Amino acid sequence: QVQLVESGGGSVQAGGSLRLSCAAAGYTVSSASMGWFRQAPEKEREGVAHIDATGSTTYADSVKGRFTISRDNTKNTLYLQMNNLKPEDTAMYYCAAARKLWLQRPLTAAQYNSWGQGTQVTVSS
Repeated sequence: QVQLVESGGGSVQAGGSLRLSCAAAGYTVSSASMGWFRQAPEKEREGVAHIDATGSTTYADSVKGRFTISRDNTKNTLYLQMNNLKPEDTAMYYCAAARKLWLQRPLTAAQYNSWGQGTQVTVSS
C-alpha cells in the first residue's frame, strides 16, 4: 500500500520561500513519475510540477523559475522548493505518485494513482 505524507506547509509573506516534503512508503520515489498538485478553494486541482524516473521535470507556466521539484532517493522523499511566493500560490498542496514510468500528460491529476493528505500553503500580500 502506497502512503504519501506531505509536510512543510505554512504561512509566509509574498516573496518568501517554503520547502514542501513528501515522504513515501510502499513506493520508491525514483521508480516512476511523481508530481505536486495544488487546489485552492472552489478551484480545480492543478498540476504544479512533475519529475519522472529519469529526473526529467515539467512545470506549470505559473511556477516556472520559482518552484523546483526534486527527490532524495536515500530518504525516499519528494520535495518542492517554492521561492518568490505570491498570494495566488495559496492552496492545499498534494503530492502524487503514478505507476507508469512515462505520463502523456504529467500535470493532469487523472494520470496519478496515489495521493497524500495535503499540506496548506498560505501567502499573504
